Amino acid sequence: MTIRTLFVSAALGALSLNVGLIGSASAEELKFANFMPAGHPYVGSTFQPFADAVAQGTDGAVTVKLYNGGELGAGPVEQYGRVTDGVAELAVSLPGYTASQFPLTLLAELPGVLDEATGTDTLENHLDLFAKEYRRVHLVSLWSSAENLLFTRNKAVHTPADLKGMKIRVPSRNTGVMVEAWGATPVSMPVSEIYNAMQTGVIDGAMIDGTGINAFKLSEVSNYITKGMETTNSPFFIVMNRDAYNDLTDEQKAVVDAAGRDAAEHGQASQLAVAQKGLESFAATDGKEVITLTDDEAKAFDELSAKAVDTIVAGTGGDAQQIVETLKADH
Repeated sequence: MTIRTLFVSAALGALSLNVGLIGSASAEELKFANFMPAGHPYVGSTFQPFADAVAQGTDGAVTVKLYNGGELGAGPVEQYGRVTDGVAELAVSLPGYTASQFPLTLLAELPGVLDEATGTDTLENHLDLFAKEYRRVHLVSLWSSAENLLFTRNKAVHTPADLKGMKIRVPSRNTGVMVEAWGATPVSMPVSEIYNAMQTGVIDGAMIDGTGINAFKLSEVSNYITKGMETTNSPFFIVMNRDAYNDLTDEQKAVVDAAGRDAAEHGQASQLAVAQKGLESFAATDGKEVITLTDDEAKAFDELSAKAVDTIVAGTGGDAQQIVETLKADH
């Protein structure tokens, strides 16, 4: 082999290596922060399908890696900050955990504003109503949860009077206003702390949807669930770092947004199914009771809730009343 042949061969080899490196560098892996455990129903039904859809839709140019169980930092409250700070490109959380940043979004959680079965479609049809609250990030997905139920340790609740003197965990400030209107003392804490707080008597009950029965083992520390009144839901979102989103091509952005819309539908469907299954298992367990209020019993709660809603909407100001009316009219 001549010196010239050796030189050309080496040059081609180097070029091939460089092309490989360039192709590898162009593929982008997005970190997805999830505070829920890997076994949570949302992971298999919603988050992993979202990751798969992004990879498939971009032919592998953009991939999403899930970091479950708080691997990128413990605590659901800090999820939004992990995206704005660039710790993760994507994160899932609840706007209720940082309520002061999302007062308009949280109008959607108020009793009577969304229908449990169609709430996610309503939200996705009106994302523009909340756009100003997501200027620092890109809103990928927003969905409504199953309705929040009243879990209590040792006391059956049929009337607001039954709640007098009880401390009830709430997932958001608005739910706290509602619970306070019912006559109880609201206590704010993330879902991960409910079990211990119920077990030790720090709280007497909790507002949370039916997925908490099995996902967070709340059937072990609760004897009663009260349902039938109009109550809040707890919206979830997936947000993306704005710079990371803007670095994508227009085609890749469209893939992420379409996957986000699907994730919203999957998230709600999964939660409604899991919540219903949880309720059925709770009701079938010896010593447990699911209390479905009569119309008259529910009315006593609903009248108090309506006053709380008026207070919250008036306090939010701006476009709040219009947003509530628009959402109500869509179901």
